[in-house]
Order: sequence, then structure tokens, then C-alpha cells
Amino acid sequence: MGRDSRINPMGRRILTGFEDELNFSSGRVVVDDAVDITDDMVLAFFDGDEQPSSSSGEDGDEDEEMVENLEERKAFWENQHQLLHATITKSSPLESNIRNATKQALKEAKLTTGSICRCGILVDGCRNCMLRHVSDHLCAASFDAAICKSKWRSSKHIPSGEHVYVDVMDNNSTKSKKKGEFIRVVIELNFRAEFEMARANNEYNQLSSRLPEVFVGKAERLRAVIKIMCGAAKKCMKENKMHMGPWRKQKYMEAKWFGICERTSIFSSLKQAFSSCQSTKPRTSLLSFNLVDRLPTMHCTAVEVL
Repeated sequence: MGRDSRINPMGRRILTGFEDELNFSSGRVVVDDAVDITDDMVLAFFDGDEQPSSSSGEDGDEDEEMVENLEERKAFWENQHQLLHATITKSSPLESNIRNATKQALKEAKLTTGSICRCGILVDGCRNCMLRHVSDHLCAASFDAAICKSKWRSSKHIPSGEHVYVDVMDNNSTKSKKKGEFIRVVIELNFRAEFEMARANNEYNQLSSRLPEVFVGKAERLRAVIKIMCGAAKKCMKENKMHMGPWRKQKYMEAKWFGICERTSIFSSLKQAFSSCQSTKPRTSLLSFNLVDRLPTMHCTAVEVL
């Protein structure tokens, strides 16, 4: 026997147990338990012609949010590049003169490797000898240069540490003379390496590659560069979902060049040595002790020799 073809049309069937809840700002609306399959929205859902309005709205919001995040990210890194370029390309006459003298000192160090390093280590691997050579060269060029060793204690935000670099103090400019202040120029021989990170993203690596290998600039310029790079490092770690180490934070980086430091200059060393020599009494032997004491009061009498 054949099957009975008298089957109720699809539109006559009733779906039971179909429950849905829609949240609106005005309140909570619950759809009836029984829904007629002939409803246009339900038919469209089964036919696949269109999606429910709530689902399409959510997908659209996600796409818009993703686009906004990408645009915001792109704008951030472009802004960092512009700020860094504007900061490191500016230079005063004082900075340019010190930079040229530093380049000359490093050039001499490469040509005379054996005479520069006094500790028996190659110059490329001996930071202390290079710093001393640059400082001495700047002093010979009439700059008040010195080797600075900064130390700082651990705090709630950063661990303890120390750092050695070179700086130049100058008060010859008209601006500094009026204020009675010194202009401080910092010289860091391994500046780019101070900001390199092993697990950085491409954007951060591109930014750090624009840093000079040797930095010569005023203190306020250095502060601006530190702020830019530490902000970029924070953004990079957040994008990589990684914890940012305390030694990468702005306060720690600033402590390297702006913490309390011991400043040792060749001029100050010579001055101290000269003053100590002047304060020391002349030494006399026991054989001439009485003679030296009586010299101011002694008188000579000529004796005629036959």
C-alpha cells in the first residue's frame, strides 16, 4: 500500500517548547511557548535568507570594535614614531659640539685599541675604559665632563641598581648664566641596547631601531625619549599579554641617568691632588733638621783666607 499523501501542510504544524527571551531597555519580553511556523521571521530563519536582527547587530558591533581597535593601535604607533623623531632630531649648538667631540673620541678609540684599554680587556668589551677615554677627551676639549656612577635603592615600584655613564656640565650659555644654573648633557654609549626587548612586537622593534647607538643630549631631551619608549614598551607588553618587568618601567629607566650619582672628573681629580700637595708640609731629613729651622735667622760672615 502506498503512503497516505494527505499530510497536513507545513504551515499547519505547531512548534512547541520554542522559548526565547529578548532583553530591551523597557523591560523583559517573553515569546509565547507556541509559535506558528508560518511566521515570517521563523520561516526566514529556517530558509537561511536572513539572520535574526539581534545576532546581526552583535556581529556588526564586534566588527566595528575590531576596526576601531586596529585604527587606534595604528594611530598610537604612528604617534610614537613622530614624537621620537621630533625629539632626537632636535639639537642645540652645545649638544652638537659635544656630540662631535664624542664621535672623535670613539674614532680615536677604534684606531688606538691597545692604548685606550688599561685593564687588559678589548675596548669593544670594556665599557669602563671607553667611558674614561670619552670623558678625558671631552675634558681635553675644554668641556666639564665626568664619569657618573648612579646608585638607587629598591622601592615599592622598582628594584635597586646602578649605572655608569658620562655627562657634561655647562654654564656658559646666556640662558644658564641668567638663571645661575648648569646645563647638563648626558652621554650614553649603549643607548639603543638599554631599550631592547627580547619578546617585543614588530612595531616596538621598529621604534627602538630609530634610537641612536650613542646618545648625546640634554637632560630634558633624555627624559622625553624615556617617556616615549617606556610608553611604547607598556603598550607592547599589553598587546602580547605579558607582564612588564619593573626594570622596563619609566621610574627605573630614569633612575639610571637622573638618580643620585657620584661624579668623577679628571679636572676635579687633578685639583684635589694639587690641593693635597700644597697642604702637605715639606719633608726634611734628620741630618738637615736644625739647618732648615735656622735658615731664616742665619747670617754669613766672610772669612779671609790666606
